[in-house]
Amino acid sequence: MAIDGKVFKYGNDVDTDVIIPARYLNDSSESALSCHCMEDLDAQFTKNVRRGDVIVAGDNFGCGSSREHAPLAIKASGISLVIANSFARIFYRNAINIGLPIMECPQAVSALKAGDRVKADLTKGEIYNLTTGVKFKAQPFPPFIREIIDDGGLLAHLAKK
Repeated sequence: MAIDGKVFKYGNDVDTDVIIPARYLNDSSESALSCHCMEDLDAQFTKNVRRGDVIVAGDNFGCGSSREHAPLAIKASGISLVIANSFARIFYRNAINIGLPIMECPQAVSALKAGDRVKADLTKGEIYNLTTGVKFKAQPFPPFIREIIDDGGLLAHLAKK
């Protein structure tokens, strides 16, 4: 899977209530969720995000409630990858379950800036800052998890099998 997009950068402890505020959970359709993704943290996010873009954040991304709506809103908004120092464990699993690629890479988080262009290779675990020419190494997913992500999530993967 080729990932190439612009960076949206955020800090530590971006919780699921900021990713998709609870007041919008009465409609769990992807289109409804994507309209409100990140709006309490970045009011311009939905106006500026384009398919393929990348979120970069600090520690404990996706903390808070265990709702699957958060990674679903991110994926539906067009984000192709989230890079962070670390992820809340339930968010990590929910992201894989819905087929949202995520990578932990503190070096990339430190160096990447909002607006940089990023290209990532999930198979090799490589992140390239196309703006500066710097390459970062993250732990690649094992093949069985990459298959789940490539298939669009756990349910799609199971249906394919």
